[in-house]
Amino acid sequence: MLEANNLEVVYDDVMLVLRGVSLKVPEGRIVALLGANGAGKTTLLRALSGLLDVHDGKVTRGRITLDGTPIHRASPTRIASLGVKQALEGRRILAELSVEENLRIGGHSRPRGIKQNLERMYELFPRLRERRRQSAGYLSGGEQQMLSIGRALMSEPRCLLLDEPSLGLAPLMVQQIRDLIVKINAAGTTVLLVEQNATMALSIADHGYVLENGKVVMDKPAAALLADEDVREFYLGLRGEGAAQSFRDVKHYKRRKRWLS
Repeated sequence: MLEANNLEVVYDDVMLVLRGVSLKVPEGRIVALLGANGAGKTTLLRALSGLLDVHDGKVTRGRITLDGTPIHRASPTRIASLGVKQALEGRRILAELSVEENLRIGGHSRPRGIKQNLERMYELFPRLRERRRQSAGYLSGGEQQMLSIGRALMSEPRCLLLDEPSLGLAPLMVQQIRDLIVKINAAGTTVLLVEQNATMALSIADHGYVLENGKVVMDKPAAALLADEDVREFYLGLRGEGAAQSFRDVKHYKRRKRWLS
């Protein structure tokens, strides 16, 4: 469905961020993209959704295709009209507008379906129904994340790009967001999930990629990544028999990742 091939992205004509990244998001699946801060995850999502121009970035090599059609030169409006929508990192809701007004803005490209899609969002996110008339800025972090996802879903996307949906949330809310992503996918929406919470992401994904310094260093089924010794050690904080490491142990541990050898 959505595919990046040998993608290179440069900011300000000098800063090379993505270095030959290739990734496939098959229709109907959940694909997880893991990586530390600065690995290039958000840059890849910007490239997929056409938002590089806003940040003085551009694709200098490779291409992005949707159903085999190149879209890496297309505008964000065109990409969105093709069914690729992104819920941005940090939620980016319109705080002074009500919950329902935020949702309606998300559905502006499908005006005839707004009423039906609003009801669908309220069924998916009952908390948003309770707070539909409330200013979005007064929602909790978890509720704002639900609103961000709901706004993206209002236009009935084929593929949903989620950028760090669990960021800054309490463990209970992370579990709720996890379950919602599974429900959204089961309803027919393809999901590309960018996460630092590797356990959560891999527990629901079909396939996973690990991105480091702008390169894909691992590409395996999610179950295989969960079982991989390096992923367990460097992304799950587990070593040996599965015992969690202390911060002091991690800080002073010197073994190189095998993919850097």
